[in-house]
Parts: sequence; C-alpha cells; structure tokens
Amino acid sequence: MQFGIFTVGDVTTDPTTGVTPTEHERIKAMVKIALKAEEVGLDVFAVGEHHNPPFAAPANPTVLLSNIAARTEKLVLSTSTTLITTNDPVRLAEDYAMLQHLADGRLDLMMGRGNTGPVYPWFGQDIRQGIPLAVENYALLHRLWREEVVDWQGKFRTPLQGFTSTPRPLDGVPPFVWHGSIRSPEIAEQAAYYGDGFFANHIFWPTSHFQQLIGFYRQRYEHYGHGKADQAIVGLGGQAFIRPKSQDAWNEFRPYFDNAPVYGHGPSLEDFTEQTPLTVGSPQEVIDKTLTFREHFGDYQRQLFLMDHAGLPLKTVLEQLDLLGEEVVPVLRKELDAKRPAHVPDAPTHESLKAAREAQAVTA
Repeated sequence: MQFGIFTVGDVTTDPTTGVTPTEHERIKAMVKIALKAEEVGLDVFAVGEHHNPPFAAPANPTVLLSNIAARTEKLVLSTSTTLITTNDPVRLAEDYAMLQHLADGRLDLMMGRGNTGPVYPWFGQDIRQGIPLAVENYALLHRLWREEVVDWQGKFRTPLQGFTSTPRPLDGVPPFVWHGSIRSPEIAEQAAYYGDGFFANHIFWPTSHFQQLIGFYRQRYEHYGHGKADQAIVGLGGQAFIRPKSQDAWNEFRPYFDNAPVYGHGPSLEDFTEQTPLTVGSPQEVIDKTLTFREHFGDYQRQLFLMDHAGLPLKTVLEQLDLLGEEVVPVLRKELDAKRPAHVPDAPTHESLKAAREAQAVTA
C-alpha cells in the first residue's frame, strides 16, 4: 500500500492573516513539502498541471519533479494530473521518459482531462471533444512507449510515419499510468481496457458516487482479462487536517474551510466532513475514517492526501506532514496490509514492472 500527498499548487490568501504567497514562494514551498514527505516516510508526491491563475502548479510538471528527483532517494514522483487532452502525446512520451531516467524509475503518471474549461482553446482544442481527445491521445502515447517505430493516423494531430520517441523508457518499461476521473465512466473504461490504474479523487463528492465508478472499473478490468475485479489497481484521494487534539484541529481549520475558493461559503464544515472524505481531528480520527475507505471500495493500492490547500501556511503544512507520517500512516499501513488478501497486488513500481517483464520474457 502506498501513501502520499498531492498538490494542485493553488495560490490562496491565508484568511487568518490576509497574506497571499507569491508564485515564487508557493513554488519553493511545493519543493519543501515534497522533501518533507520523503523525510516522514511517505511513498508518493504528486503535483497537478495548471496553466492559469490562481495556480502555481507547473504548466510542465516535469520541471518541478526533476528538481525534486535530484533531491530525493525513495519518493515516487507522480502527476495529479497530466492533461492528456491538451498536451501532444509525442511530447508527453519524450518528456516523461526523460524524467523516468533522471528519477531512476521513481515515476508514474496520472492522466486526466483537467477541470479548467478555458485551457482547451488555449491549446487549439475543443472541450466538447474532451473524451475523444483523451482516448485517442492516450492510445498514441501507449504505443509510443511500447513500439520502437510508430506509424500513426488519427483525428486530432498530424500523422506520424516511422517515428521513434526518444529517449526510450528506462529498462524498456514505460511509466505506470493511472487514469484520474471524478465523473466519467469512459475514463474508467479506458483504464480497465489497458490494465492501468484508476484514481478516483475521492474528495468533493459522496462515497456512493465513487462506489459506482470504481465498481464499474473493477468489473471492466476483469472483463478485459487483466485479473479478478478485486485485483484491479485503485487509488483514492482524501483530505485531512490534523492536530493532536480534535477540537484544536476544528478551531484552527474552520476559517480556512469557510473561505476556501472551492468549498467555502457553501456547506458547513460539519456537513462537509460528514458527507465527504474530509477529516478534521486527531490522528486517531483520521485513521478511523480512512480505514472506512476499504469498506466502501475494497482493497486498494494508493492513498493520496491533499494537505496544502485553502491558504494554509507552509509551517502548518509541514506540521501536518509530521503528524501524517509519524502517527497516521504507520497505523494505516499496518492495518490495511494485514487485511489485504495475498492475491491482491501492491501498487506497481518500476522494479515490480521490470521483474514482471523479465519473467514474461523467460516464459515466452
């Protein structure tokens, strides 16, 4: 079981001080947060892709992740998400293969369509073609990483004739891909078809919604012959604000929640924590609620928490990571690993994918 954090790099005013970080401060903070994640024993750091304010998340995540790769040793680096709709699959193939080499294989990707409509025309695309773009672009990316020479004819980009993407994936093993979605069964179908992972950003919507989406992915994963439904590779999002004492967490987080650009000025904090994965409280309360995710969705492979949103200052985020890494994740890891049946796989890594490829070559 992998545990980690993800960031969307929002530049949000701290409602308790009125201070808004600069883009420079926010970018440097994301690096410090990633380094802290490795320090406290987390497995994964993921960063989103945005092209517009109020986000300082990189337009090209490979730049930020390359910097972090050079300063870490164990942390798996990921995206949350890579825009498969508005990026050229050729550039994605080349850029992320390069990063895979620089990170010595500590890389995977989460593909998604994004949630910012204006991005499409900025890159010459039509949002009404979002699903067809995601399907066609990923089909090409999948081939570019697995075939030395590619001939390609599609709807959304110029044809390719005898094209070889360079550098080639490390050890001949492409980065593992998660397909991220909060509402689209077509994306769950795509993940199942390729035998890839499916990441449900289980944050804003009720559990029942994601149960249907993940259940559909599991059924289709088995349908395509990749394994039993309970062996499908599932990742979940989550949110937490932690203090040693529960009431301190509620008191401190409330002004951030009430004024957050996404969920502020809407449902109360009490209603939101009751209806969504958001947990505000002590380490034990975060443990207890996160353990219910397995009851709702079955055994899964990756749990990422959003910890640096809503204007929280860097000092507070780093304190949160101390509590997450030292008091929450060790218990979750022990509990969930003990409950996972032997036939349910761990999250794929470069080494496990390389070993599977070598084993397949021996038996072929």
